[in-house]
Amino acid sequence: MGYTFWRRVRRAVQALAFVAALGLAVLTTRYAYRGLGADTLVHLSPLAGLATMLAARRWLGRFLLGLGLLALTLLAGRFWCGWLCPVGTLLDWVGPRRSRRAPKNQVPWRRGKYGLLFVILFAALWGNLTLLVLDPMTLFIRTVGMVVLPALNWLLVQAEGVLYRVPWLVDATAKADAALQGTLLSYKQPYYAGAVALGAAFAGILLLNLWAPRAWCRYFCPLGGLYALVSKVAWLKRKVSPACVACGACERICPMGAVDRDRAYESDSAECTLCLDCAPACPKGAISFAGEGRPSFGWPYDPSRRQALGAFAASIAGVTLVKIAARKPHPYPYRLRPPGVEEDALLAQCVRCGACLRACPSHGLQPAWAEAGLEGVWTPILVPRLGPCEYSCNTCGQVCPTGAIPPLALEEKRLTPIGKAYVDPALCIAWTGRGPCIVCEEMCPLPEKAIALVEVQAGPPEAPRTVQAPVVRHERCIGCGLCEFKCPVQGEAAIRVRLDPMG
Repeated sequence: MGYTFWRRVRRAVQALAFVAALGLAVLTTRYAYRGLGADTLVHLSPLAGLATMLAARRWLGRFLLGLGLLALTLLAGRFWCGWLCPVGTLLDWVGPRRSRRAPKNQVPWRRGKYGLLFVILFAALWGNLTLLVLDPMTLFIRTVGMVVLPALNWLLVQAEGVLYRVPWLVDATAKADAALQGTLLSYKQPYYAGAVALGAAFAGILLLNLWAPRAWCRYFCPLGGLYALVSKVAWLKRKVSPACVACGACERICPMGAVDRDRAYESDSAECTLCLDCAPACPKGAISFAGEGRPSFGWPYDPSRRQALGAFAASIAGVTLVKIAARKPHPYPYRLRPPGVEEDALLAQCVRCGACLRACPSHGLQPAWAEAGLEGVWTPILVPRLGPCEYSCNTCGQVCPTGAIPPLALEEKRLTPIGKAYVDPALCIAWTGRGPCIVCEEMCPLPEKAIALVEVQAGPPEAPRTVQAPVVRHERCIGCGLCEFKCPVQGEAAIRVRLDPMG
């Protein structure tokens, strides 16, 4: 079996791995989750595992699979990037295979991925994981869950509205809707803060292909940087025999631009993703892949001591700035975390994958932006006006890949406060006397209601009226936000959940 056969095998493996990754991201829902989901994808990332363990100061055995893949890199080189990575596969499928627009001096660009890798790992030492937003596995999960699926959800709902008008398609449409609800389709249209920015960022990664094939993998991917660093000492390497006639076919076809004509068309094992494209392209059969114990150092873009020291200094400076931000001593009052979350533990363990956001059935969990400061960008917060923390759901803790959200049992979760609800008499329909309203009391899911109704005199002084108005029993309230979600007041709700001022 020649390299043409193995190249076809690689393409088949790429397709299967991509479909599997997409399936795991899609199935991360309360209704479909059965132990396989986006958390499994995160566990495949050794970068996420190493950074989280450094930040949390403890061993996380759930990342053994990712660390095993990193260990296999010692044998097979950077095979993950060329055979299994869903982002790499997508980059292979879109854009040109070859481009003349790649920078002639690639040395500073190729060092970029190492710089990002070092900054991420050093920042993790200081307990910060913000830059894990650049890990390709978390990037893929967020894009699928926060951009692709909500867009498909809206499009499919619109299509169903059209199909239901065709009498002979009604039954088929109803069956399709029943099959898709809870998996591809959500029961309610999800909305996510920053979805446009996230979609634009991922589109930018794809558009980098116009600059150079797999430009993201070559120059910027921190996970690729980790695999590249280990691949320096990998056993399996690309070799060029004396039969080479310097035709340059391998250099032109290499998607990573790893073949160097100035070194007799050799390639750095850290940059080679074992795509095998070069071997069939060689007219003399001078290219092979075989074992070799010699490390692949001495390339001009190899990470240097100066680069490592620069990343060390940058991590200290960056983490120091976010740690002294104004939000730290006095947090944003509506920064509501999932049940059981401790703020410092969340910031030290959350890899920003968005699995909890995707799994939340009410879509009330949203990515934080300014609410948690720079240190907490893309960590989960609850926005009750978009969706409450459902009383019968504990899925977010079950799908969290690192334990940043504790996997509380349902009964324990029901007793764990997120915040406390407060009524604003200036907005409340009952308290202002503009009409009767007891929606928040009716919606409170607790067996012993956390909202009571009291009779008050409300309305204008010249014509007061007796109405039943809501009062929160804070000793019972768990801050689930259902009252805020259901409040009929337009705009800001008349009852809002905030951090417990006495907590």
